[in-house]
Amino acid sequence: MKQSRRFFITSTLSTLALTGCSAPRTALEGESSSYTSQILKPENRNTVSHWMDVALQQTRDQRITSPRAAYNFSLATTSGFLAANGIEQAYEENFGIGPGPEGAHPEVAYGVAFALAAGEAFQTPFMVERNMFLNRFPDNEAKTLGVDWGEKVAEKLLALRTADGSEPSRLNYYLGRYPRRPDSLRWSPTGPFYSTTPGPAFPTFARGLYPGLGNVHPWTMKTKSQFRAKEFYDPASPEFAEIYDMIRHLGGENSTIRTADETEIAIFWEDGPWGITAPGHFLYIAIQILQDENLSFIEHARAFSLLGMTQCDAAIAAWDSKYHYDILRPENAIRYRAPELGNSDPRVVKEPGWRSLIPTPEFPAYTSGHSTFGAAGTEMLALIIGRDEVSFSGRAPDQVLWPQLRNVERHWSSLSQVAEENGMSRLYGGVHWDLDHSEGMKAGKGIAKQAFHTFFPRSV
Repeated sequence: MKQSRRFFITSTLSTLALTGCSAPRTALEGESSSYTSQILKPENRNTVSHWMDVALQQTRDQRITSPRAAYNFSLATTSGFLAANGIEQAYEENFGIGPGPEGAHPEVAYGVAFALAAGEAFQTPFMVERNMFLNRFPDNEAKTLGVDWGEKVAEKLLALRTADGSEPSRLNYYLGRYPRRPDSLRWSPTGPFYSTTPGPAFPTFARGLYPGLGNVHPWTMKTKSQFRAKEFYDPASPEFAEIYDMIRHLGGENSTIRTADETEIAIFWEDGPWGITAPGHFLYIAIQILQDENLSFIEHARAFSLLGMTQCDAAIAAWDSKYHYDILRPENAIRYRAPELGNSDPRVVKEPGWRSLIPTPEFPAYTSGHSTFGAAGTEMLALIIGRDEVSFSGRAPDQVLWPQLRNVERHWSSLSQVAEENGMSRLYGGVHWDLDHSEGMKAGKGIAKQAFHTFFPRSV
């Protein structure tokens, strides 16, 4: 007899209880390994921030990469919002969930739906976290109704996303989904020639990361290619010579033109696979910013669903462009491929000893996922709060592998400044072309604007 996931989870918890073992526990808000403890005032902690903290910690602990993290965030945050909104009926929704039971507790429903969807996404039973959360609420009919409704909503959303293309995209195989380009711009893995240590390590000559991720069904975009970047430069063109020369001088480990501040920016926004990742960093910033915006619970829930969905769509859009165009990274071009590019400009010269400042990721360059994530996150946040001008400071959420960041605090006067700094960090670090950044920013902004104006309008 085939057993359900719920049966497996329940049996696992029963076994743990009988054997006296305990499941690993997520750090609570206020504890040192909690992310929200770094940025939230105690009085501003709420149900949404609690579950976001759980998801961010799990991303770090499993060393999940940016595109998969973005998918996980979207599934969990949207499940939670739809459950709570079904009870409160504050916003129209695009998933056909319908109204929840009268008298059900919306925050209970949010937590249960979030936990179940996150459990599926992270492949981790969050039963300990769920039970600790539910113990905050008195046992009554509202709680019971909230639990039942949260489970139903999570199951319905998971069913809607069952065949969304995310499962086969977990593998680093092309499977014929994107053809390889035949010319000198074709991407190939960059060896582990990294200059900044310690830092994230990638396997030597690994396969490209998630070649099929651009085929995942979008959450808010009309199609995967709706915001696809324009054609990359001809390698023999003056435009390519210009961006080649820029990165060769700016992004190398021994750059003489990169400032100390630009070096700090490159490391600050690196967000490698040992922390909350690039999309997680922008959800982290949103937690920090929104605590001062006097939002209600349901407004918070809606905000993080919109942020989660658009971070996932940013990943889909960026990975679609990456594997559609199949463009090599600067380090490969500069160290090895320059003579094959056919560019007569004397600046396009081979430099075998050149190394990027930060690790060169093991997948195509064009466009920049960082720039797309950052533009989508900050544009959505600006739309939610109604302004771009926000003065705030922040430290890197993860500093384990970058001791250079200890006690480093950066300051910004607007959300668009944050997005630009984040995207430019990849140029200072030598891992992206300038066009990767500008086209990624354009896509991220477009994704956020469309989603904000077409998803979850206020109920009349």
